[in-house]
Amino acid sequence: MRKVLFLLVLISVVSSCVCPCKNRQVDYTRYVNPFIGCAENGHTFPGACYPFGMIQASPDSGNCTWAYCSGYMYLDEKIWGFSQTHLNGTGCPDLGDVQLQPFTGSIERENYHSRFSKESQQAKPGYYAVTLSDFGVDVELTASPRVAFHRYTYKKPAPARLLVDLQYGIVSGKDQLKRHILESNVTAEDKYTITGHNQAQAWVKRHYYYVIKFDKPYTVMKQLPAQDGEKAPRYILDFDLKPGEQLQVKVALSTVSVDGAKRNLSVEIPGWDFVAVRQAAKNAWNGLLSRADVEGTKDQKENFYTSMYHLFIQPNNIADVDGQYRGADDKVMTAPDNAYYSTLSLWDTYRAAHPLYTILTPERVDGFVNTMIAHQKAQGYVPIWTLWGKENHCMIANHSVPVIVDAYLKGFRGFDAEAAFQAIKTSLTVNHQKSDWDVYMKYGYLPFDIIKGESVSRTLEYVYDDYCAAQFAKALGKKEDAEYFGKRAGHYKNMFCPETKFMRGRDSKGEWRNPFDPFKLNHGANSGFDYTEGNAWQYTWHVQHDPDGLIALVGGKDAFAEKLSKLFKLESKVEGSGFVLDVSGLIGQYAHGNEPSHHVAYFFNHAGKPWKTQEMIREIFDTQYKNYPGGLCGNDDCGQMSAWYIFSAMGFYPFNPCGDGYVFGAPQIGKISLKLPKGKTFTVEAKNLSKANKYVQSITLNGKKYDSIKIAHQDVMNGGSLVFEMGPQPLK
Repeated sequence: MRKVLFLLVLISVVSSCVCPCKNRQVDYTRYVNPFIGCAENGHTFPGACYPFGMIQASPDSGNCTWAYCSGYMYLDEKIWGFSQTHLNGTGCPDLGDVQLQPFTGSIERENYHSRFSKESQQAKPGYYAVTLSDFGVDVELTASPRVAFHRYTYKKPAPARLLVDLQYGIVSGKDQLKRHILESNVTAEDKYTITGHNQAQAWVKRHYYYVIKFDKPYTVMKQLPAQDGEKAPRYILDFDLKPGEQLQVKVALSTVSVDGAKRNLSVEIPGWDFVAVRQAAKNAWNGLLSRADVEGTKDQKENFYTSMYHLFIQPNNIADVDGQYRGADDKVMTAPDNAYYSTLSLWDTYRAAHPLYTILTPERVDGFVNTMIAHQKAQGYVPIWTLWGKENHCMIANHSVPVIVDAYLKGFRGFDAEAAFQAIKTSLTVNHQKSDWDVYMKYGYLPFDIIKGESVSRTLEYVYDDYCAAQFAKALGKKEDAEYFGKRAGHYKNMFCPETKFMRGRDSKGEWRNPFDPFKLNHGANSGFDYTEGNAWQYTWHVQHDPDGLIALVGGKDAFAEKLSKLFKLESKVEGSGFVLDVSGLIGQYAHGNEPSHHVAYFFNHAGKPWKTQEMIREIFDTQYKNYPGGLCGNDDCGQMSAWYIFSAMGFYPFNPCGDGYVFGAPQIGKISLKLPKGKTFTVEAKNLSKANKYVQSITLNGKKYDSIKIAHQDVMNGGSLVFEMGPQPLK
């Protein structure tokens, strides 16, 4: 029955991509360029994956440094192997499980890396291919949600060999590569099957179980000598193949058990039809990409659909086909609807990615929230940054909160609202790592002499979660809770220095940090300064819920707009302590490569100067997103950089990403149509859009003039048309 259901899902996905007006199927995947972001610090990967799937089968070309968080850099000349799990655009390394490398020739070599033909390299949604030049092997990869499928064509004379490296992982240092596997158990069940379990620790400590299946028997298995500290084996397998013959390999993973991995394999890819699996993956991607129809240039389409692709790589459903998953407390549980999501980079994605999911993939939103509630039950607080179901405590605040509350305020009801509120209330009142509520409540801010790092950033991010909790309490009729969290939502004012007009650190006596340098960058709780991947110039604007309040503190709309304009004109210098490589994409001191800046250009709307927003959106669009491997100015951060692009292309953005609609900017693409639930369509059109005509002259919604600076979420979801008339001069 499961196999039948899987086929029915594929059929429905295929049918969703048919263009009814032209009675033909549109291939939106041709506009996706997975190599965008694979150079410099985009940290994306080019390999094969399924939307929201557990598997990301992709080449590895380097390791052990920050540059290789995804395991791959486009300009590298050699491929080390192909592992089954990768992260999209993160700032920390992990995964890289079960690396395979087909090769020919002697096993007596320093390593099994190979040069590769860049001309032979292909990357498309659900498919990757390359030729390993040194070994004469053509490699092809595809995937289902929980299974990687490899196909190798050996073109040189025998022996045809395969390295199975179970020690490998994407890590931050060479010593960690030897020691990150804490436990390993391997069974060669027969000449076609290897199964096993690893416990690994890089960013998080986690379990993964695997089954590796070959379509031809290996004739020889040799274990390579282990290096000091290594717990998992490396094997060389020989296969009896003639030049031109193929070897196919399937790798299924599970967080639960080897039996779970076997079930995933038998349900999702029971046979050996590589072409059919590749087509199924393509159909799934096409079904999602078809939810937006873009009329624009080739570069515009490729940037837009690649952004959609990066958005839908995660969050990753780590539940097995029967719904079982291993939770934050290592207990095996069963998820409702067979979905438990991880790779929740919430400090990044609450800002635009999750609001965009409510529009483009609303069928996933309840699952995201149910995951967060389950995580809180297992761990005591809602997710901060989870990988394979485990909390890594990366970044600050508890930004599951705006995601949950936004879902409720937008009408999602596929979760227990009372349980969700209690999960939020507990998370925002009971101390846990990086959440010092007793100190916060005593002082109304985090004093830098008590909280030794990131005190300003943490306070400001706490405040936003407080605001969201207050809105949730209000919606549920919880008056006392609404008042409590509403009061805390004003604590940002305690960080504002009236003398310097910056958010500035202060100690437990109320004294401001001195000396004070608003350009000084830092990151990390132990760095001894007050900001998170940023400085005072970048974090002063972090008041998404009360723009009018911040404007009043600065001195009114004119003073505020003047200070904000200065942000974009300052020297683009990067100096400070801690890890600050993520502070990139600088326009003055505006840092588009880092997420706290993403709403800032839209602040001009609230200051009464929307044309300044329109100018800056055009500049960011033109300078920070390019259609080539180095085209992202910063880490994609699990789709957040991409979500900014998609929203801004349409001319609106979730300035306050919790139930407050979308503030207008300026559309950057001539026409975009969104296919919504219940057969509705929402179309955004920019009339007379050109390089000369970058300013908005008027906005109409469904034929009526729209005077507000923002549009409601429900106005989008109800369908209709939003038309921007563009012109050469700003309207003041």
